[in-house]
Amino acid sequence: MIQVAINGYGTIGKRVADAVREQPDMEVRGVAKTRPNFESETAVDKGFPLYAAVEERADQFEEAGLEIAGPVEDLVDAADVVVDATPSGIGAENKSMYEEYDTPALYQGGEDADLVDTSFNARSNFEDATGADHVRVVSCNTTGLSRVIAPLREAYGVEKVRATLVRRGGDPGQTSRGPINDILPNPVTIPSHHGPDVETIFDDLDIDTLGMKVPATLMHMHSLNVTLEEEVDAAEVRDLFAEESRLFQIPERMDIDGSGKLKEYALDAGRPRGDVWENCIWEESVSTVGNDLYLFQGIHQESDVVPENVDAIRAVLGEADAEESIQTTDETMGIGL
Repeated sequence: MIQVAINGYGTIGKRVADAVREQPDMEVRGVAKTRPNFESETAVDKGFPLYAAVEERADQFEEAGLEIAGPVEDLVDAADVVVDATPSGIGAENKSMYEEYDTPALYQGGEDADLVDTSFNARSNFEDATGADHVRVVSCNTTGLSRVIAPLREAYGVEKVRATLVRRGGDPGQTSRGPINDILPNPVTIPSHHGPDVETIFDDLDIDTLGMKVPATLMHMHSLNVTLEEEVDAAEVRDLFAEESRLFQIPERMDIDGSGKLKEYALDAGRPRGDVWENCIWEESVSTVGNDLYLFQGIHQESDVVPENVDAIRAVLGEADAEESIQTTDETMGIGL
């Protein structure tokens, strides 16, 4: 069994821990937290060994009635691989610790691409991570864009991608985030960071991205215009997307007209935390004019990178190829709405 350490048990880390637990070839060696809070208590309740990420705060766990298994260094030393799910910038600070214990590490999309050997998306460049010591699982938005672009490149070729990203102001639990009542160009310059980030997956892709922030917490929304190398019928594109397990095309009959109903559907379907691991493409939005393809897709920022982290674990350790890993992850997590 692959021994997986989760350093950072917040929005992403706790979801990755649950997903790893479902895998037939992995187990959670432990999770690390910087301080005791409700997520620390949840980790203990779930039976995950809890480690202190900051040595000076270790006594705070005992004061809170939480038993810790040791410092985070012990966890890293015992693991086969570390999933670093700490806030942006902290992963870079942790890199030297992972190197000291010779433990390969996965970082999240908030870290700089030059920190790692390769950026990663399971559908697009799984093999690039094989045997790498430091791999960055790209951000929720870059993951969503990569999942759509990969099959289009393979089937038709892509001349140009133009994407407008309407981004939530914060996650539901990020009470300090905004805007409260505003719509912000974010950034006001073009391109946003998302285009260059996608190019860490497809280094020869021509892509421009614009971003804005809105006062919402549920999901991001993408408006895509992809110029293909050949004319194609919209129905053919829908058939292509239907073959992709992590692309969910929302049929018109479901009467899901926005992110709110989409999250409600995920909850009704029994998804843990109402998570939506797939890109959610409004089927009727998929349209073509000549070589140009248009669509709208929803991206659940809290969860779409979770299966990618699971696949990256196998890729780094050389435990499976892309097809085998994706199939196993999808089956165990229940991906495919």
